Amino acid sequence: MDDPQIRMVDLYGQYLNIKNEVDVAMAEVLTSTAFINGPQVERFATQLASYLDVPHVIPCANGTDALQIAFMALGLKPGDEVIVPAFTYIAPAEAAALLGLVPVVVDVDPHNFNMTFHALEQAWSPKTKAIVPVHLFGQCAPMEPIMEWAKAKGLFVVEDTAQALGAKYLTGQYKNRRAGTIGHIGCTSFFPSKNLGCFGDGGAMMTKDAHLAAQMRMITRHGQRMKYIHEVLGCNSRLDTLQAAILEVKLKYLDQYEAARYRAAQEYTQALRDIDGLACPLEESYSTHVYHQYTLRVLNGWRDELVRHLTSFKIPSAIYYPVSVQKQEAFTSIIRKSGTLFNSEQLCSEVLSLPMHTELTVEIQDRVITQIRNFFNNI
Repeated sequence: MDDPQIRMVDLYGQYLNIKNEVDVAMAEVLTSTAFINGPQVERFATQLASYLDVPHVIPCANGTDALQIAFMALGLKPGDEVIVPAFTYIAPAEAAALLGLVPVVVDVDPHNFNMTFHALEQAWSPKTKAIVPVHLFGQCAPMEPIMEWAKAKGLFVVEDTAQALGAKYLTGQYKNRRAGTIGHIGCTSFFPSKNLGCFGDGGAMMTKDAHLAAQMRMITRHGQRMKYIHEVLGCNSRLDTLQAAILEVKLKYLDQYEAARYRAAQEYTQALRDIDGLACPLEESYSTHVYHQYTLRVLNGWRDELVRHLTSFKIPSAIYYPVSVQKQEAFTSIIRKSGTLFNSEQLCSEVLSLPMHTELTVEIQDRVITQIRNFFNNI
């Protein structure tokens, strides 16, 4: 019998395990035809707020919209500077630039991939108005020193929680707070491959501040509280009812999903941590890790050769991210660089993400691990 196909993300396998619940939820929406702003949207927002222990969750169309709406609600103006990490997806810098804000890119810690407090200190200028810590690959950025520094400087903090929904901060005054609920606003994405993903696009903002919640809700609705009465310039950014219905089902399983990811991550680390040419993900003491990705650093220039080796055995892998923000053509004339950004550029040549999802079995992982070990045993 042929070996089962190895997938980076097995959304179909996950769907099969909750198929009856999802199908019923979708059928309810189809029968009601309440495709926009159906009751499932508000129900899901309430349930997610309860899960995160935060007063306000405002659904929207996608995670990038969430960031843009957050900046708008905070009243940021063209020319204001927003500090973002250089090693991440472009969404925070993109959302800022689309509003005429200036993304200031800073370096990251090469061990946990997240923004550092030291980098923030170097990046500050009188034009700095906000910071976007990105909780990359499933682990919180060091929020306690970031928040203390932001408070001292009078800055807003917008957390990008798209890859770390459900992660917990473990120390200090934010102990047991979920990622996305520590800063002024948290933003997340429900893109299908995310830890909590729908079957299309979706996103949300979360906040403790009732005024900001009202502003963001108004902005998502063309700037109106009452129909046809537009108080501010807004946008049209809604989570549709079908997606909310799916998310309502999947939210019940989020802790179970993240436990499965964590189990798989420990299996990888246990089997690969003794290989000299690899650096396994570091789990910081101040945060749990929900492993949106299991991302290794492949040292000594062997990353691309390892990718070719795995591909020859039909084992998928991915590079998140091959080009840092400051090297992207779209941003060369827009951003302000802070420091050398050496770590970010080095990571782009080293990182490699292995298959990671809720349906990952030990047997499939063993195939991945065997070929990685074979590669390093033969170089």
